[in-house]
Amino acid sequence: MAFKQNDLAYAKDALEPHIDKATMEVHYEKHHAGYTSKLNNAVEGTNLADKSIEDILKNLDMDNKAVRNNGGGFYNHNLFWDVMSPNGGGKPTGDLAKAIDEAFGSFDDFKEKFSNAAGGQFGSGWAWLCVHPGGRLEICSTPNQDNPLMPGVGCGGHPVLGLDVWEHAYYLKYQNKRPDYVNAFFNVINWEEVAKRYSDGK
Repeated sequence: MAFKQNDLAYAKDALEPHIDKATMEVHYEKHHAGYTSKLNNAVEGTNLADKSIEDILKNLDMDNKAVRNNGGGFYNHNLFWDVMSPNGGGKPTGDLAKAIDEAFGSFDDFKEKFSNAAGGQFGSGWAWLCVHPGGRLEICSTPNQDNPLMPGVGCGGHPVLGLDVWEHAYYLKYQNKRPDYVNAFFNVINWEEVAKRYSDGK
């Protein structure tokens, strides 16, 4: 069964002014579509063809560049679209808010640490908020299309929030001002979706 991009739950201009329509169009229709197509080509006719993307990534041969890069790109972007909403922003509530306070001290401290992970990732990559069994949270970053599900990336747990810091995610609007893009992302985070992923992953 071929892998398929998640449908967007909002129009491509719905995240403006924080994420612009032009970026959404090229990001979703070109970059993510490309990773999806190349992943399907990479697993076709192999023992990976009938596995879930989570199973593939958790048991990945990291030397298999085609599956590593395109499987990561496929999974990461599906998560990215789902954790954003035109009705996003604000702060988390409930168990997730408590876990953030326990792990980082406060929401503001979390925001600073997550922003530092995103801003400090050299070159292309992602910033992550991950949950470990038992509910402990961790912030980390990975290069390229690697993610915390993959073995040996130095960043464990189950990803519940991810921010794409490849230039294609922000350059049309923000040029080289990655910190402005990172700050804008907090205005569109769908904390209900993140909380659901936290609950499922702990």
